[in-house]
Amino acid sequence: MESNDSGSVVLTAYHSYTPSRVEPTFSPEVPPSRSPLRKSLPRRQRINRMLSSESLHPPVYSRSNSQASVDSTSMEDFWCEVENIKESTEDRQDDQTLLEVKPPDEGELEAEWLHDVGLSTLISGSEEEDGEALLSTLTRTQAAAVQKRYNTYTQTMRKKNKHTVRDVRDIFGVSDNSPTFEAIPVSPMTANGIQLAVHKPANSYLECEFEKDNQSVTEELSFEVSFSESITVIPKHREWHSNQRFKKEESALPNFMIRKSRFGLTEVGDLSLDDLKKIRYLSLIELTAFYDALGIELKRNRTERVKGRENGLFGVPLTVLLESDQKKIPGIKVPLIFQKLLFKLEETGLETEGILRVPGSASRVKILRQEIEAKFEDNTFDWDQVRNNDAAGLLKMFIRELPSPLFTVEYLPAFITLVEKIPNIKLQLQALHLLIMLLPDASRDAAKVLLQFLKKVVSNERKNKMTLWNVSMIVAPNLFVYKGKRANQEEMLAAATAARIVRLLIKYQDILWTVPNFMISQVRKMNEAAMNNTRRQLMFDKGVRRLLRRKTMERERPEKTESDIPEGVIRVHAPLHSKVSMAIQLNNQTKVKDIVARFYCENSQEPSENMKIQIQSLHEIGGNIGQHCLDPDAYMLDVYHANSQAEWVIKPKIS
Repeated sequence: MESNDSGSVVLTAYHSYTPSRVEPTFSPEVPPSRSPLRKSLPRRQRINRMLSSESLHPPVYSRSNSQASVDSTSMEDFWCEVENIKESTEDRQDDQTLLEVKPPDEGELEAEWLHDVGLSTLISGSEEEDGEALLSTLTRTQAAAVQKRYNTYTQTMRKKNKHTVRDVRDIFGVSDNSPTFEAIPVSPMTANGIQLAVHKPANSYLECEFEKDNQSVTEELSFEVSFSESITVIPKHREWHSNQRFKKEESALPNFMIRKSRFGLTEVGDLSLDDLKKIRYLSLIELTAFYDALGIELKRNRTERVKGRENGLFGVPLTVLLESDQKKIPGIKVPLIFQKLLFKLEETGLETEGILRVPGSASRVKILRQEIEAKFEDNTFDWDQVRNNDAAGLLKMFIRELPSPLFTVEYLPAFITLVEKIPNIKLQLQALHLLIMLLPDASRDAAKVLLQFLKKVVSNERKNKMTLWNVSMIVAPNLFVYKGKRANQEEMLAAATAARIVRLLIKYQDILWTVPNFMISQVRKMNEAAMNNTRRQLMFDKGVRRLLRRKTMERERPEKTESDIPEGVIRVHAPLHSKVSMAIQLNNQTKVKDIVARFYCENSQEPSENMKIQIQSLHEIGGNIGQHCLDPDAYMLDVYHANSQAEWVIKPKIS
């Protein structure tokens, strides 16, 4: 991507509306009057000037070594990638236009935040059901985060004398003498409504630093309690010397394992779109509360309006590509061109030495791009002619030319902050997890397949000589890229920090796509509150009351309904395989996979049909959830008690 005014690539991790100095993790010694990418200097000299004096004399390093090291070789890879990006785009006319917008004031930022979390009703004053339902499900720290943003908004509006705003006490039901919400430890609620006691850890999390990380030790993660509620120690401000942090990155990242509850685990794709929308609301509120509890400012960029291409393949928004591809393949979640580039590299390039790092021919990549644009739609492009390094160049070009970055401009500051301000890996992972939950569907699905591919590259390290850190350093400039007049050198230097984010994304990707159980519990409560509001409204509708009275009188003899089914008994439907439902008695040890196996055992006519068990899943539909594909290891009686009004359907899981 290149800027219209300079015609060059500007890489950055984020840009802020309030001027603030970014302390970069890496400190290239670059004179202020000279650009690090100045073309008048030889390429090798320009790269060396970007490296710190300490990184020019690292310990002896072998690329075949699996230890993730941050040394001058890795930094050279990073700046070589920056240079390659610049050279590949400087002669090409930009197809995208950044529409500059007026920086918002503090009140406008808070108003946007309230809108993005589904609480615009607090500003408009309308009695919006979803907003009221959401407020009723918040934990104490989440409610404190909402109250803080709303207070800032009301104070700003009062200063402007625009209009009368609602008092926060009217929203949260607080009397004059009642204390306001504070982010303090409380007894959190698990997904099944059981109260848990909060135990203060013997040591604060600040004592768990990188040097204590041990790759042989696996730590359990619990998704039953809100992350922000689990923080019981307010961190003290600590300045870390950049060189000290630089060395700490050489240690191995710890392993984490998700502790499965009786409800099992839920992936993002297991929920309905409507419930995922609620998850995003809760994720932003929880992320804000999480940063508040850590004493860190959650910086956020205003959404930039970027006009991309309306047709073609490169430089086109993901949503536009998906809309076109879904006409051919309904339900597709990742653009076909992106899938094809990844498939090409997985098929022939995983064992290529220096894949991703060694650039392809700029002229060949340019010609290949033109041919793909012209021939991809009619499936006449010959992929066998594409060399592996050229395919890698096309993949990186596709990513960085997206009108909106995969990880979105709005939350780039939050990504950088979690690495710069949070010293503990576990807390970094929790913040990263919430940020992934915030991504739009198209960006999240594309990011997932990309990270899966990068994990495969790292797993072939012995042959391709690409370690986890090598891959992270190469991919970071392509993922965390921004162009515009506000981009500056300090922000470009901070982009090197993004490599540490990519490292976390690749290492812990299996955890990042899992929806925390405490959020699913909140979604259930939101849906229940919305249903109760709907019932109350119906009771006040005279026409509905008359209709219900007439239906009651016409009913001569009530038939047996689902409510007559004994406690602990469910009816399982499989419309694709049987017209008859099956009643199953549940006990404390009945798992979802047991129900699927029993259904096929009693309804299949051919033994081969038992093989379908591997691709069939039990879905929870209706009641207090939209649609939920259940974990095979979930205990069914617990799920039943959480949503006794649901229907239970066996059908294929949408991947």
